Amino acid sequence: MTEPVSPAQSALISAKTVVLKIGSALVVDPRLGVADGVWLAELAQDIARLRRRGQTVVVVSSGAVALGKRRLGLKRKRLDLDQKQAAAAAGQSLLMRAWEEALEPQGLGVAQILLTRDDTEVRRRWLNARATFTTLLDLGAVPVVNENDTVATEEIRYGDNDRLAARVAQMVSADLLVLLSDVDGLYSADPRRDPSATHFAHVKELTDQVDLMAEGANRDAGLGTGGMATKIAAARIAADAGCATLIGLGRPPSGGGPLAALEAGQKSTLINARETPLAAYKQWIAGAIAPAGEIHIDAGAAAALTSGKSLLPSGVTHIVGAFDKGDAVVVRDAEGREIARGLTSYDSDAARLIKGLRSDALEKALGYAGRPALIHRDDLVLRS
Repeated sequence: MTEPVSPAQSALISAKTVVLKIGSALVVDPRLGVADGVWLAELAQDIARLRRRGQTVVVVSSGAVALGKRRLGLKRKRLDLDQKQAAAAAGQSLLMRAWEEALEPQGLGVAQILLTRDDTEVRRRWLNARATFTTLLDLGAVPVVNENDTVATEEIRYGDNDRLAARVAQMVSADLLVLLSDVDGLYSADPRRDPSATHFAHVKELTDQVDLMAEGANRDAGLGTGGMATKIAAARIAADAGCATLIGLGRPPSGGGPLAALEAGQKSTLINARETPLAAYKQWIAGAIAPAGEIHIDAGAAAALTSGKSLLPSGVTHIVGAFDKGDAVVVRDAEGREIARGLTSYDSDAARLIKGLRSDALEKALGYAGRPALIHRDDLVLRS
C-alpha cells in the first residue's frame, strides 16, 4: 500500500468508520440493465481490505429501481411514483443478491437496512435504527442501506442517496463519508466542458463560494438523481456531524477497486469535518433539543455517570414529566442539581415501571426484554 501523502489518502486509511455511497450508474451495467458483478467484486475486495485493517464499513447503495425496471419490463426513463415503488419492490432482492455474491467470497456477511426519512428525522425511530446498526456492526456484518422506495411517498423521501448516506454517517458516528461518482471531485467549473477548470483536492471549510460552484457549473456533475450540488449538501450534513467527506471516481481509469485507487493517490476532493463525530453528537444533545422531562438519581448513579458509565434504572429515584422514547431529558442528582442531559431509551411510563430495579428484573416489570440502560453513555452529556 502506498504511504499516505495527501489529506484524502490519510482520511481514508485512518477513518474508524466509513460510510460508502454507491450510485445506480456504478451498481448497474447500463448496457444490460443487470448488476455489474465484476465492478462489485472489485469494490468488495476494497471493503474486505478496510475490514482487515479494523475499519468499520457501511454501504449505502442505489440500484433497486434500475434493476426492477428491467425485471418488470418498464421502458420509460422517468417513472411515475407508483411505477417507481413497484420497480423498487421488484429490484431490491436483485440488489441484495448482487451484494451478497460480491461480499460473501470475501467472508463478509450482508445485512439489508431500508430507511425512510422519518427513520433519521424522528428521534425514536432514529435511536431504534442506530441500535440496529450498532448490533450488526458488532456482529461483523456489512449493512447495505437503501431508501425504502416501496413505501416512501414524495413527501417523505430523501430524493437522493447522497443525503441518505450523510444521515447514515451521522447515525453511525462515521469519520468519513465516501461519495463515489463519475467525477473526481469539485472543480471551479464543469471539467467536461471547461478543460481549464481548477480541481480542489482539499476543502477545509464549506463556504458560500463552494455552494455557488456546486450550484453553478458543477450542477449536473454526477449521474442519477444527484449531482455536485447534492454532494456538497450531503457533505455539509456530514461536516456538522463531525464526519469528513471524500468525493472520488467510482470507475478509476487505472481499473481495479475505487478505494484502492483513492488510497494510491487518485485525484479526489476531501471536505473537512468541523469536529469529531462524538463531539458533534454530544453538542446536539446538549443544546439542540428542548428537554421533555426529568430523571432524578441517587448518589451512586451520579458517581457512575461522572466516571463515564450509562444510567441504569437501579439508580433512578423518580421521574418528572411525560416523555417518549428518544426524547431529551434532564438528569438531576439527589440535591436536584442538573448534572447531565441525554436521550432516553424508554418513555416516561416505562421509566416509572423500572426505576430502582436491577437489570435482571426489567423484563418482568416491562413484559418484554428491554435495554439495560435508561440512558446509554453515548447518548448522555455531562453538565460542567
